[in-house]
Amino acid sequence: MAYPFFSLAKTHRTTPIDFRTNGITIRVEAVAEHGMATIWDADVLIWVASQIVEARDAGLRTSRLMAVRPREILTFTGRGTSARAYHRLKAALDRLQSTTVATSLRQINERRMHRFSWINEWTERADAHGNADGIDLIVPDWFYRAVLDDALVLTIDRGYFALTGGIERWLYRVVRKHAGRQSNGWRFEFRHLHVKSASLSPFKRFAFELRDIVRRQPLPGYRLLIERNTGGRELLAFAPTKLSTAGRGQHVEPHVLSGTDRHVPSGTHFTCYQEPARPNSSGATTASGSPNSESNSHESNSSVVGRHRDGEKARNGAR
Repeated sequence: MAYPFFSLAKTHRTTPIDFRTNGITIRVEAVAEHGMATIWDADVLIWVASQIVEARDAGLRTSRLMAVRPREILTFTGRGTSARAYHRLKAALDRLQSTTVATSLRQINERRMHRFSWINEWTERADAHGNADGIDLIVPDWFYRAVLDDALVLTIDRGYFALTGGIERWLYRVVRKHAGRQSNGWRFEFRHLHVKSASLSPFKRFAFELRDIVRRQPLPGYRLLIERNTGGRELLAFAPTKLSTAGRGQHVEPHVLSGTDRHVPSGTHFTCYQEPARPNSSGATTASGSPNSESNSHESNSSVVGRHRDGEKARNGAR
């Protein structure tokens, strides 16, 4: 999800996202009561994607309906399990349900728009004594179909959940999608990243934060540096710190699965499916060399958490 689908700030955002590039349109709207879903709220969707992928690859029937206990999501995403964390999770579910998206992404005709919310609906379950007994939630078909498509799912490092800034979280997704296992990495102009992020921060502030991210090097598995083109414009360059030796699509370690007809604990370990190889785009996005002016049109829309580290061998064989 390197496209701008979420607010990158923890403050209450109701200003819509209206993003257009290369025939792709994304319109994200929020209601005043809850505000727009944030990139931290999207951790719930990472949990969902991990569960669906694991269930599918184990040969189990998958479903858009997920039954979960809040503790499982909070543990999976590295949050605390206090009452405060539980209330924050419920607020995140409200934002995911009330935020609406209209996009031409993955539509056959670019004039056609698919409209959805990140969660169609969610319900708190209660036991016979009225005590909280978990949550049921339903994800939209647009998201569900993307998760089932290997070409649209990327593994992410567990360290992603430790990233505290909205821009650095979004930037990790961009870097993970574009750099992948390309040893020479990729380059983007600062201004292009500013537009692509849909951040409400002025460009000067956004550029300052990018420079600070480069100084701190917080993105797990990737190195960042700043370059300048012949016109003097700043470029953000990034590449993997190491190239994985694991085969594509290999299964490393299973989850306990959701999407069944009983309540099951979600996986608190890592799912482990590597990004399928893709040919380089013929568009403006480039591997080493000149910076791109746009990203390619093949977008990864979902993420799962990968257990393997760079250099580790995957186990259990390729699919």
